[in-house]
Amino acid sequence: MLELNALTVHYPDFTGCYSLTVPRGALCAVIGPSGGGKTTMLHAIAGFEPVSGGTLSFAGRNLLPLPPAGRPCSLLFQDNNLFPHLTAEQNVGLGLKPGLSLSASERTAVAEALAAVELSDEAARRPGELSGGQRQRVALARALVMRRPLLLLDEPFGALDPGLRKAMINLTDRLRREHDLTVIMTIHTPADIAGAADLVAFVADGEVQHMAPPAALLRPGHSSALDAFMGV
Repeated sequence: MLELNALTVHYPDFTGCYSLTVPRGALCAVIGPSGGGKTTMLHAIAGFEPVSGGTLSFAGRNLLPLPPAGRPCSLLFQDNNLFPHLTAEQNVGLGLKPGLSLSASERTAVAEALAAVELSDEAARRPGELSGGQRQRVALARALVMRRPLLLLDEPFGALDPGLRKAMINLTDRLRREHDLTVIMTIHTPADIAGAADLVAFVADGEVQHMAPPAALLRPGHSSALDAFMGV
């Protein structure tokens, strides 16, 4: 279980104070207005934001003393952060060793990760030779190969067209079930996630204002702020 209790990030022009509980193996979609603090919350969980108060734990372990590399999570961004001069296979391998001096078992793990995202036949291609959806799948494979139980996705599919975006969400949903991952995904299109998410958290003004299953939270009339975000 992932637990945030008044996890606080403070800057001169912004303060975020987050309380959130996500069961192990669940997919939690995080929605809310731009600038409301969604990305800041994910970065605080991953260890990339300075925390000034509160608690953060996963599977009963306090994560706050741990550096980013020591936390049981991987973070996937919208721009996928692939190296253009490396092949898909090499980009995935970076999740294991920056120097790419992989052992036989590590090379097998890379091949399995590419197979999981249905890219085995594209392993030798570079990012410029892949479609946008394929590049996102390479980034997802790199996150998988790290074998960390908490997957944080920050608007990972926002640049894709609606059909491909939905397909990527369904792929993420399948992979988290197969690999027993707990997934936190920020997204600007709540309707896309309704069939996959177990929970939806509405983040605005630096806090989790509402959290419930999609059928309850995405129903009109839940709150005026949520209705305004949804365009109701």
